[in-house]
Amino acid sequence: MTEPTSLHDRFSLEGKTALVTGGSRGLGFGMARGLADAGARVVLVARTEAAVEAAAREIDGLGIAFDVSRTDAVAELVDLAEEAAGAPIDLVVHGAGVQHREEAEYFSASEWERVVRVNLTAPFALSQEIGRRQLEAGRGGSHLFVGSLTSLISMPNIAAYTASKSGIYGITRQLSTEWSGRGIRANAIAPGYYRTELTEAVFSDPKRYEEMLARIPMGRFGDPDELAGAAVFLLSDASKYLTGQLIAVDGGWTAA
Repeated sequence: MTEPTSLHDRFSLEGKTALVTGGSRGLGFGMARGLADAGARVVLVARTEAAVEAAAREIDGLGIAFDVSRTDAVAELVDLAEEAAGAPIDLVVHGAGVQHREEAEYFSASEWERVVRVNLTAPFALSQEIGRRQLEAGRGGSHLFVGSLTSLISMPNIAAYTASKSGIYGITRQLSTEWSGRGIRANAIAPGYYRTELTEAVFSDPKRYEEMLARIPMGRFGDPDELAGAAVFLLSDASKYLTGQLIAVDGGWTAA
């Protein structure tokens, strides 16, 4: 009789190849470092070559300079990643994201299209390409989308971001519905407020800073490395019966 796998082993990502977009800094890098610590071979993707290569060296991973908004070239990106890793992609983390702040009545059409393309269309296109390859090869996989508090609630002056992150939750559920019976799980993580380049506008405004802090039951903002545990859990066999879910890692904001 085969002994059951230990819980420790189920959290391991040994032998897995993970692709992380937006992986050179902020939340993407925090999650990538966690995946590497759990044993995964990590391929980081970001637009700036110097930044992604420096980040890859820090976690003993691989770096690829690529703009994920080139949604017509996702096959090229996956080919590059699999060639660099010497293995097919098992796991994907969609960490790349952009923001634009403007009142809804004046929101720029070009900025709307840019935010939605990077935050929503690009993750779907990349998971579509990776998922198609996994299905054709009869391999399992785990796809992790990055939502936001705005996947669940709304905030002023970020209409496109709210729409894109709400859509991320929808894509997560849809891919789970279509693929989980064939071995591919899809889940999402919804970070609360962490200090990154994307949220610097909030942190540099003292009034807004205090308002945000007052909403968080834990009484503090998050550190990017604090997403790593949830990311490893959702991508590993420790969560093998969990799919189609969005988990908020927000210091208690959405529970309050």
